[in-house]
Order: sequence, then C-alpha cells, then structure tokens
Amino acid sequence: MVAFRSRLLTTSVLVGTTIGLASPALAQVAEPTTGTGIQDGVSADGGSDGTIVVTGSRIQRRDLTAPSPIAVVSSEEFQLTGAINVEQVINTLPQAVPGTTGFSNNPGTGAATLNLRNLGATRTLVLVNGRRWMSYDTNQIVDLNTIPQFMLQNVEVLTGGQSATYGSDAIAGVVNFNLRQDLDGAIIGGQYALTEQGDGARYDVNFAVGSKFADGRGSVTVYANYTRREPIFQDARAFSRNAAGDGCIVPGSTNSSTGIGTNLGGALGTCVSRGGEVGLVPQGSASTPVATLPGITTGGASLGYVFNATDGGTRPFNDPADLYNFAPDNYLMLPQERYLLGGYGSYEIADNVTGYTEVSFVKNSVPQELAPTPIGQALNLQIASPWFNEQTRGLLRPLDTDGDGYVSTNVNFRFNQSGPRNVDASRTAFRLLGGVRGDITQNLRFDVYYMYARTENQQYQQGNISRSRFASATETEIVNGALRCRSATARTAGCLPLNVFGLGLADPAAIRYVTINSTNLERSDVRNFVGSITGDLFTVGSNVDPVAFAAGVEYRGMSASYRPDTFLASGDVAGFNAGQPTSGEYDVREVFGELRVPLLSENIVHKLELNGNARYSDYSLEAIGGVWTYAAGAQLSPIRDVTLRGQYARAVRAPNVQDLFGGNSTGFPAAQDPCSDRGAAGNRTEAIRQLCVANGVPAANVFTRAVQPNAQIQANFGGDPNLSEETSDTYTAGVVFRPSFVPRLNVTIDYFNIKVEDTIATFGGGLNDALSLCFTVAQNLSNPICSIFQGVRNATTGAIGETSGGRNPNVLSANIATLKTSGIDIAADYSLPVDFSITGGDRSNISFSFLGTWLDKFRSTSVAAIPERETIGEGSVPTVPSINPMPEWRHNTRLSVSDGPMLLSLRWRYLGPVKDRRLDNTFVGLVRTPQDPALFPNARIGAANYFDLSAAFDATERLQINIGVNNLTNEKPEVLGSLQEQANTFPGTYDVLGRDFFVGARLQF
Repeated sequence: MVAFRSRLLTTSVLVGTTIGLASPALAQVAEPTTGTGIQDGVSADGGSDGTIVVTGSRIQRRDLTAPSPIAVVSSEEFQLTGAINVEQVINTLPQAVPGTTGFSNNPGTGAATLNLRNLGATRTLVLVNGRRWMSYDTNQIVDLNTIPQFMLQNVEVLTGGQSATYGSDAIAGVVNFNLRQDLDGAIIGGQYALTEQGDGARYDVNFAVGSKFADGRGSVTVYANYTRREPIFQDARAFSRNAAGDGCIVPGSTNSSTGIGTNLGGALGTCVSRGGEVGLVPQGSASTPVATLPGITTGGASLGYVFNATDGGTRPFNDPADLYNFAPDNYLMLPQERYLLGGYGSYEIADNVTGYTEVSFVKNSVPQELAPTPIGQALNLQIASPWFNEQTRGLLRPLDTDGDGYVSTNVNFRFNQSGPRNVDASRTAFRLLGGVRGDITQNLRFDVYYMYARTENQQYQQGNISRSRFASATETEIVNGALRCRSATARTAGCLPLNVFGLGLADPAAIRYVTINSTNLERSDVRNFVGSITGDLFTVGSNVDPVAFAAGVEYRGMSASYRPDTFLASGDVAGFNAGQPTSGEYDVREVFGELRVPLLSENIVHKLELNGNARYSDYSLEAIGGVWTYAAGAQLSPIRDVTLRGQYARAVRAPNVQDLFGGNSTGFPAAQDPCSDRGAAGNRTEAIRQLCVANGVPAANVFTRAVQPNAQIQANFGGDPNLSEETSDTYTAGVVFRPSFVPRLNVTIDYFNIKVEDTIATFGGGLNDALSLCFTVAQNLSNPICSIFQGVRNATTGAIGETSGGRNPNVLSANIATLKTSGIDIAADYSLPVDFSITGGDRSNISFSFLGTWLDKFRSTSVAAIPERETIGEGSVPTVPSINPMPEWRHNTRLSVSDGPMLLSLRWRYLGPVKDRRLDNTFVGLVRTPQDPALFPNARIGAANYFDLSAAFDATERLQINIGVNNLTNEKPEVLGSLQEQANTFPGTYDVLGRDFFVGARLQF
C-alpha cells in the first residue's frame, strides 16, 4: 500500500506543488498529484549541497525560481495514458502542435518530431538530461522515437528563445527530457493497447536495473526496450475510407459515416443557384489504373479521354467520377518496431570530482505505404497499335502532323499491377557522452563533457517506376506481325511492350521491366564539447543568496549526408520523390556567460532578482560569421504569495545541412495555380489571363481544370549555401500566485510574444504563395518571383509539374519570411487531503492540474518585403511553417483521486474550433478578400473534446498495474476536403483511433 504512494510522491509532487515559487518545506509535506503543471524549474542536475540547476539556466541555486515559466510533465502522465512513445503525451500539451507522428504517412518521414508553438521542429531544441541529443537527418531534428519514455523522471517545456543558454535552434523553446537517476534495483514492465475495433495493437517490454557500487562512490543504470506497433489502413475507418474533396452535392445526400455526398458537379460559386448544396464529394487522383489522354480535348472532352477497361476504346474523362480513390492503400497509423538499449553511470574518481557517462543505442523501423505509383508524361504512341480500336485511332490521327504513324501526347496512368509503394525507414543511432564534474573550491564548480552521436538511415523503396523504361515500353512497332518495343537499345535491355490502355492488361514481365526498387542512405553526426564553471561571487546587502555566475565554452560540429539511389538521383523515377545527393558540414565555437543578481530579500519587498546571459558564436559559415545572443530578466515578489516575472531574449537558428547543401528533391505540395479554375474567382481577370497565355497556357485552357488536374503540384526543392541565420525576439511576462490562505493552490499566468525574422523558407514562401505572388501581385514575368515558372508548363494543357506532363519548378530555400506568435499560458494545480478512505488507509487525496493556452496571434509572411500578404493563422489552419490547426484556446486538465494503493484519474483534452484558412487569407493582388463561408464545406472545424479515464493500483508491494481507456466517448474527427493534411483530417491533431484501451504492468525488485 505504501509503495505506490511513495513512488507517486517522489515523481510527481514537484509538479503539483512548485508551479510557482516553491519552498522545500512545502514540497515535503504536500500531497501527491499527477499530470502536468507549470513551475519555475525542475532539477536537471543536483549538487551535493542541495543546489539544483534549473532548466534554462546553468547557474546552481537553492530554490526553483526562474524568470521563464516551464511546463512540466510527470512520469505518471505517460503511465496514465498508456503511451509507448513520448510523442503521445507531449503533443497533447497546449504549447505543442504535432510535428511528424506515428500517423504521418504522406507526408511523413517515419520519425516523431516536436513542434513548439507551431514555429517548426527545426526551431525547437530537444535536450536529454540538459544536454543535446542525437539528430536523425540532414535537417538535424531529433526523432522522439530514440528517447526511452519508460525511463523518464519528467519532461520540461520552456517557452521562447534560449540560445544564450543552449546555442542555436532554441527559438520556439526548449524541451528537456530528464531520465530518472535514482533507480536502485530492477524494473520489468510493459504495456499493451488495442482499439475498440480490435486493430492497431501496440505493445512494449521494458527492463532497467540500477545499482550503486564502491561504497556508494559510483552508480550505474542500464535499460532496454522493445516496442511494436501494428498498422491501420485508411479504409479501416469510415471517415478516411474515401478521399474527400470540396464540391457541389445533391442536397441531403451526405453520408453520416463518410461525410461524402452525391456529386452534382459544376462550380461551387453557382452550386446553390443550381439547386445544390456545398459539401464533400468523392475526390482522388486523375492518374487511374486505366490510362487517360488528358491532352486530347476534342469532341467536348474538356478533361481529355479515359480508356475503356478492355476494348481499346475511349470516352470523355469525368471529374470526380473517374478520379482514383487512393485512400484505402495508405496507412492511417504506421507500423513500428524498435529496439532500444542504453545506460548511464558516474564514479567519484577523487574527492569532489566525479566522472560520468551516457550511452544510447536505437534501432527503429517505421514503414510507410502509399497508393500505387501515378505517372504522367508525354509518350510516343503508335497509331496502328493493336492496343487501340478505330475510335481511339481517330482521336490520335489528327496529331500525326508528319505522317510517320506516331503521335506524341500526354498519358496518365497508375501502376496498380505493380502494387503499392512501400518505404521502410530503418534507422540505427547511437550516442556516447563522457564528462567530469566537481568542485574547484567550496563556491566554485566545473563541468566538462564531450558528446558524439550518429544516426544512419536506410530507406528501402518499392514500387517506383522508371520514366525512361515506361516511355520505351509504350513506344512500339509491329514486325512480322509481332508487337515489340521500337528501340533496339531498349529491347537489348529487356524491354517488353506495356499495355496500360485498359484495366489489368499489362504483361507482368513488362511491369517488372519498368518497376524499380531503390535504397537511399542518410547519415547525421553531432559532435559537442562543453566546458563550464559556475560559482558564487558575493552577496548584495543582507541577501542570503549570493550573486552567482556561470561561464564556459562550447564547440558543436554538425555533418550530414543523403545519398539517394542512382535512379532517384537521375530523376528517372516516378513514385517516391526524386532527389539529388546532399552532403555538408559546419561547426561553431562559442563562449557564454550568465549572471544572477539577488538585489532584495525580505527588505521592502519579499524578493527582487535580476538575471542575464549572453553567448558569442563563431560559425564556420561565411554568410553567418560571428553572432551574439543574449537575454535579460527579472523577478519581483512584493509579498511571499505573489511573484511577477519577465524576460527578453534574442535567439538565433543557424541554417542546417539541408537548408545549406540540400540537393534538389521532388515534392507534391497542395497549391492553386491562378491560371486554373482552382483559384479565387476574383483573380480571373483579363490581365491574369494574358499573363497565363504569355507563360505558356493555351488560350482555350486558361481558368480551366486542364491547367491543374490535381490538387497537388509537383515541384523541386533544395538548399542554398549562402543562407544566413534566423533571428528571434521573445518577450515573456507573468505572475505566479501561491496564496498562503489556500494551501497547495498554485496559479501562473504568462504572456509570450515571439517574432522570428529572416526565416529560412522555400522561395516565395512555397509553391502556392509563389504562384499567387507572381500571377496576382507582381503580374510581370520579368519579376524575380516569376523566374521559377518560366518554361515549366505542358505545351498542350498548360499544367505545371512532371506528373502533368510539364516540368517541375525549382523552389529553393531563402531567408525570406517572418513568423510571429503571441498568447497567454495559464496553469493551475491544487491538491486536497480528505479524511476518508475506502481502502482502509488514513486518508485519500484529490488533485487537479490544468494547462491552457490562449492564442492571441499566429502570423506568417511568406515574403517579408510584401507585408500586406500576411497570413492570419490564429483560430485557423495555417500552412506555414507546417499545416496544423491553431485554435485560439486549448487546454489539458486532469482530476485524480488517490487512496492508499489505488489511483483513479480523468483527463480532459480540449481543442477549440478553427476555420478554413481561405476565409481570411485569400488575396486579390495585395488586397485581402474575405470569402463567403457558404462556399466552403469545412468553413469551420468544430471543437474537439476528448476524455481519458485511467486507474493504477499496487497489486503487491512490488507489482503495479495500470489500465485505462483513451477517447472514452469515441469522438471521431470531422471529415475534411481540401482543408485536410492527410486521411481527410489532421491525424496528428485529432484522434483517429477512436475508443482505445490499454493495460500495463511494472514489477520492481
């Protein structure tokens, strides 16, 4: 009975009782609480004299005060949610929005990343035990799958710029994962989770052992983990079974499960006047398992022709009826298999001098699966081919201008006979750290360590198609009555005629000829040396606490490389994105200092303290050179119950290897070509029409679907070695309220304001913004913003991108944008001892914790030189720097009752409503043009409420059991059309599993 109670107290009491200015005495007598809270700091490392190091500072101190608020997640939160990966808990915090997750299939990387304040994963610094961790790719981002969640003591989330303390990347804030250091004995545990529908099984098995040795002079902890997650496909849930798009439907025809209605067709602007209703229609890809001829628009076939299943004939293509539903072939939840080993230890090698080390090894595999490869390119077709009937030959003959019996026309096709596209992202990573810390004098301490980490990724891809082989296999000739590939060179290489002009008609041997598999290799290395000295200087007046300082030096070396398969590097590929090799490295040498000055203590006011820190960084990158970062803050407690605090910080983010040296890679971002019918009606002016024609769109196709047959447009993306650093300014101000007349109540309210300038982003803010800026703002093809669209359009249709028969525009990185966000974090927790127990104990305890964020502003400007084109993101779904719902209010709260060996807990997660970003962010030139909500099927995504119920109890003195159900009310995501990220929703934000059960056990001895 006592075991669970004591464990709960030692691991979570700090969260519940030091949300504000804590005193050690109060922490000792407080009742257990669980969940999350905000406090002024938690020990990342402790000294033998009771001093601690607060995250966000390198100065040791005897209290938990700090000028910046820290949200803290206790280890119990992971147990009470059944989490097997840290992302499952961290992404529910109001300060975080999902990066890539276990639900990120396309787009996705197989990793799990952190994204504070939606400022981007590259602007969020991840630490473990207060030190940098291993990165997994050329973007130098941490994969949360490498962090052992079962070994966590707590997780601290610090808002705002912290570059003066930790160096580059800490723009949005810092997330510090503290591993438990107190293990003496062994722990064996595991968890198992399963959805109500009986799928998506997840389980892990954990082992850890820790012990002291050499009469307590040394300690060592080792741990191991095995994790497995089974996949769920999108067709396993009604809301994601059919790809959905915006459209005009028959009134009242919306299916209550799928959210999709009966398509009425026609433009949305005239839908209601035609007796229709704006809603969701079946949506998909114009590349289907039966070939289409999008470039032939005679006979009233404005979208081209699609072949019949068997007879070689064709008929006009119908959108959306003929679109391919790619949803069932995609993962909703990705599978995973992980092996994780690690350890850490320390040994007092001399009096007051301790050596320490940390070791970690991870092997993690997260496959992705997509629909079979779509392809679209110009082919040289033989009119007399037996693949075509006479009706089809009649469509082709007018194109044979030289009379040679062959015509060149665009063909779209999807290789269902080749099977789905698969990529197995298998990562192997290790991290080694060694250091020495100790006392120089009674008031002077040192800490020196070196860390080296490496991650190697192997991506094995299946289902790609060679474009050149596809062209050879469809260009045929008839010799002696036999059909064969026309090119002798191709025949020598094994070419066989490939009949894609029907359903399932291709020879399997021909399919094998054009299908290619590829292996891509990626490597990321981090080298980090830090040496610091901390100590006390003198006291000011009658203060008990002295003026304290920290100073030191740091070196970081970063290198990364990406080596794509030969086919991918050549660009002769359709399926997964082609890419060029990336390789680069740079380093930085830094000096830093920090000062804490207590000015008043129990003199006029209860407490007044100032703090400041600065760092000078010398980068090997010529475009950056030397950079200063700095911060200054203050705390004022007029009385013991109230503390006012504030801080200003200047932070930087140096460009990473991908930003600098990234070779061209191919992507398919959602975009709207103003020359098509997908753009705003207000932009369909005569001036833009003429601009489109001048850019290569056939006059008859301007403002039609032929210019953009798919919602995504293919483009190339890459780096620029001349990039400079991003800079940010963060202001925080808050109040901590711990009323002595209400014991155990802690309340904090903190305002944050972050502005990032010279943001590294894709040229023009991305393909969509670049299109809009060129054709609706600049309206001059000689303007630099239009340079990437010269010569990229399909001459027949006017479409952009290789999959549509054109060329891919090159949209590279640039210091071009700005990001701004501001809001208020509110936190509270309270615990109440109750003289009542149903388990026979003396008393029970009721505890409550609350974390909420009100988002005042979230703004992005794709091109800082054009501030009029600022995107309003608060209460909406911005696309920069990542596409995520940003509700104006969200909170996470937990109510728990502990009684002897038992704990019962209820968590409530709330996400406020958001609206379609196009309502407030549609522009005609530089003029913001609000849109009519009636024209959008998802003008507003309603609020989401999730309730999670869990319980934990001590079965014996050594065995603890936890059970629970997440999403107790089985709330389902709203089905979205063009607003979605993937799977007709935002699967990282909204719950897609439904009611989800878990059970776990932990044996300690």
